[in-house]
Amino acid sequence: MLEEPTPAPAAPVIMTLAGHDPTGGAGIQADIEAIASQGCHPVSVITCLTVQDTRNVQRIEPVADYLIEQQAEAVLADMPVAAFKIGLLGSVAAVEAVHRILLQAPDVPVILDPVLAAGGGKNLSSDRLIEAIREYLLPLTTLLTPNVPEAANLAMTGTTPDEQALSLLDQGCAHVLLTGTHAATERVENALFGEGKRLRTWAWERLPETYHGSGCTLASACAANLAKGMETSKAVAAAQAYAWGSLQAGRKLGKGQWIPDRFYWRQA
Repeated sequence: MLEEPTPAPAAPVIMTLAGHDPTGGAGIQADIEAIASQGCHPVSVITCLTVQDTRNVQRIEPVADYLIEQQAEAVLADMPVAAFKIGLLGSVAAVEAVHRILLQAPDVPVILDPVLAAGGGKNLSSDRLIEAIREYLLPLTTLLTPNVPEAANLAMTGTTPDEQALSLLDQGCAHVLLTGTHAATERVENALFGEGKRLRTWAWERLPETYHGSGCTLASACAANLAKGMETSKAVAAAQAYAWGSLQAGRKLGKGQWIPDRFYWRQA
């Protein structure tokens, strides 16, 4: 008599709540690729639809808040979500809906990539949206992954990037990974903050191109590593190495920014 096959260990389930990018470079599709590449199972909640290409965003159409909640609640009732990854929300109502969702799973890590502008420069936020993120999401955030301009917009105090990162800790975030992609430095310098101080710094070679969805890739990899139980500093370090590798292997598929190859390791 044949023995029953041993079931494979369940992959950690990660819920991404973000906007849809038709190019596949950023947003939900970027999150799905990065999460799957890390051996986790992605489940997705669409927060807004976008009209965009690899050069810039032309339009955002927010999804109704009740649909955001219904998408999430259907999955939460069915699967054990091990981490939330949050990206572009697009409206104050969406922020409030995500806040209500997070309250249903208070012990699940929350990784927030505060998308406030498109890679092509278009502003995707407003004063009201920033204030809503401060009020509803930062106090629930396990790891915030802003670039320098995003940190400056969200921080309530501070004039330097370090001061602003520390302010974000005071505003409720457990950890802040401040990324230096937008800073005028020879190398990309990323710093992890927590426990009221700078904990660790990394320096990465600055690649010659610009990339569509690099922040989504990094934050999703962080979410995957935290969902797998990695300690925060190790999770962030591994996620950066993965994200940098995906950028280095990126491809120019359109007329604007390059798109990361999030499964680059398959070619190794």
